[in-house]
Amino acid sequence: MSGSEAQAKATAKTSAELTAAQAALAAEHAAVYGYGVVGARIDEGRRTEARAAYDAHRARRDELARTVRDLGGKPGPAAAAYALPFAVADAESALRLAAELEDRVAGVYSDLVRAAEGERRQAAARSLRDAAVRAVRWRGESVAFPGLAERSATATTSATPTS
Repeated sequence: MSGSEAQAKATAKTSAELTAAQAALAAEHAAVYGYGVVGARIDEGRRTEARAAYDAHRARRDELARTVRDLGGKPGPAAAAYALPFAVADAESALRLAAELEDRVAGVYSDLVRAAEGERRQAAARSLRDAAVRAVRWRGESVAFPGLAERSATATTSATPTS
C-alpha cells in the first residue's frame, strides 16, 4: 500500500469514528432531555435511580464532546426540545421511556464500538454495557444483543429534535 493509500485509509477511519461519535453525542443530548421527562413522572422510589442515569448521560455527553473535538470535529449542539416516542403521562410510561432511551443510546454506542479503536473503543463498549444494564433495570428483562437494531422490530434511532 502506498503512502497516499494509507493516508486515505486513515482519513476514512477517522471520518467514520467522528461520524459515530457525533451520533453518540446526539443520542446523549436526547437522553439528557428524556431523563428530564422521566424524572418528572417517575415514582418517588425510583427518582434517585433516574437522577443517577441523568448524571451518567450528562457525563458521557461531555466526554463525547471532547472526543469529537479530539477527532477534529465541532460537537453538535443539543436541540431545544426532542419529540418523545410516545406520551409520558405517568410513572409506568416514564419507565418505558427510560428503557427506550437506554436502548437507543446502546444502539449508537454499538456503532461507535465498531468505528473506534483502542481506548475510545473500550470507552464506547463500557457505555454500551452501562446503557444495557440500565435498560434491564428499567424494563425488568434483558435482550440478547443490546445495541443491535436487528433485535427488535421497534428499534429506532435516537430521539428526533423538534423545531
